Amino acid sequence: MNLVLIGYRATGKTSLARLLAERLGWDWIDADVEVERRAGKSIARIFAEDGEPAFRDLEARVTADLLGGDRLVLASGGGAPMRPETRQAMRASARVVWLVALPETIHRRMGGDATTASRRPDLTKQGGMQEIVDLLTRREPIYRQTAHLQVDTEGKDLQQVADEILDRLDLAPDAEDPA
Repeated sequence: MNLVLIGYRATGKTSLARLLAERLGWDWIDADVEVERRAGKSIARIFAEDGEPAFRDLEARVTADLLGGDRLVLASGGGAPMRPETRQAMRASARVVWLVALPETIHRRMGGDATTASRRPDLTKQGGMQEIVDLLTRREPIYRQTAHLQVDTEGKDLQQVADEILDRLDLAPDAEDPA
């Protein structure tokens, strides 16, 4: 069994993957970091030099590769579930948790993350808050379809969100597959 965290940028996927893995005694990985490692360049450079389709192809391969293991918490890329084959792989090999936050919260968190601008490009010409709203409108139905569980992160710290995920999925530290 694996655990995949999906959601928009700045919803806490990476921080929660690290925390959940620590509490479960599992491994964790950030798919975006692995994409950058395999490509030998930042996501922003992949977009600029190779284009979004090439990035999405690599992201899909990385996600499929990572989900071939067991007892892994995967912080997925925000757009990864948009590909049907990727969301099918996620659902087939993991419990998928969608982390939800309001657009204003996402915007504020992104503004406080110095690496966001240098590593991750805008995905639309609008950028900023309008991009967040537009992409959430497109992605939310897919996130909903992909997730086994939806968790609202508003007003909660990482420990509270981790507790909720573990409780609702009936996962205890060092637990085996609950199915």
